[in-house]
Parts: sequence; structure tokens; C-alpha cells
Amino acid sequence: MLIRDKKHFTIGFIMLIVFVILLIVMSTPIFKGKNAFQVADNLFNSIAKASSYRMPQLEREAHKLNGTGINWIIESDRIFEPALTKRILTTAGIELSADGEKIRVRGDLGIIAAAALKDAKVMYFDREQDIAVKYDASGKKALFAWWKLLKEGKEILKREKKVGQASFLDDVMKKGLEVGYNFYGIASEKASAKAGILAFSLVFYVLYTIWWGFSIFFLFEGFGLAMEAGEKKEI
Repeated sequence: MLIRDKKHFTIGFIMLIVFVILLIVMSTPIFKGKNAFQVADNLFNSIAKASSYRMPQLEREAHKLNGTGINWIIESDRIFEPALTKRILTTAGIELSADGEKIRVRGDLGIIAAAALKDAKVMYFDREQDIAVKYDASGKKALFAWWKLLKEGKEILKREKKVGQASFLDDVMKKGLEVGYNFYGIASEKASAKAGILAFSLVFYVLYTIWWGFSIFFLFEGFGLAMEAGEKKEI
């Protein structure tokens, strides 16, 4: 018979059954139509959203760049929906014009960064309707148009050896536009306000993982499988 140690095999088998039952329960949408994994995902996303808000600091840095002129020439196929991008820039007071197969963007770096951050904040606070009225487009489309434009602008600034300005645009993209885009529609929660459930989730995850490990360990013991240190051989 394969089972060498019935006691450890029984313990491991029972632990495995408990593990599977808990997994099935957690995969069932019993939390207002959501399963435990979706609830946990929403919890951590909400906490991440609250801790990712850096836009006021970025706006202050953008203000310092007011008066910094830009004159970017970008390949037209690298602009996302040129008509939408033109509406966005025109609203911000930035000039966008066709130059053959290319697009020329003229204006103020501080103003363009502040305008992008303003739209990112609107989406961060889940007011997409304001974007729709402003540009006749969805909020995510507008933010992606900003992102594509600033990405090209960043590369131009890097080629011009304006490393500080390029780095700032990168922050606007990652800490402003991407935050507004990715966290749209997610409630913002401070970790301190959810300390109890957060601690429970982390402790449960650790114990559940350990439980799985020991169930496999005891099953292997039951089958007579064990790890032993090898003998050291002198060469």
C-alpha cells in the first residue's frame, strides 16, 4: 500500500479538504455579488489610490515652469486622435498646427503640464462627466491623448538635453495621468481607516498559505516521502 503513515496522511488529507472548502467559499460571490478575491482587490486598490495622490505637489512644480516656451515637432502618427488632442490643447491655450506629415506644438511648458494635471485630478475624483462636456470625449481617451503627447514631448526634451524638464514630464505622466486613469471609479480609503480588515487580510493570507504548505507536508509524510540531508563526500 502507498500510505506508510496513516496518522500524518489523515491529518494532511483533512487539512487539504479544509483548504479546498475555504477556496470554494472565497471564490463564491457571497459579498454583495463579489467573491473574496474581488473584495480584497478592491480594498488594496482603494488604499493604493489614497496613497498615490501627489498632484498638488506636481501642480506647484508646474507653476514654476510658467514662461518656459516649447516648440515641439511630432510625427502625426504618434499623436493619439489628432482632432481630440487639438481640442485638448486649444482649451489649454496651447497651439497645435499641421506641418506637413508632422504636428507642431507651441506654447508654455508650465501651462501644458498644469492643464494635463487638472484633467487627471478630475478623473481621480471620478468626475468624468466634466471631461465629456469639456472635450466631447471619454475621460480615459482624454487622459491617454495627454499621455501620448507628453511622452513625445519628454523624448524631445531629452534630445535637447533638458533632463530636468523631461524628468518632470515623466512625473506628470506617471504620478498624474496614470494615477487618474488607473484609479478612476475606485473609492479612496486611507490605510488607517481600514486597519482592522487590512490586518485580518494579511494575517489570513499568511496562515492560509502556511496551512497549504503543512497539508502537503503531512500528505508526503503519509506516503513515506521525506527530505534527508545527503552525506558529505570527501574528494
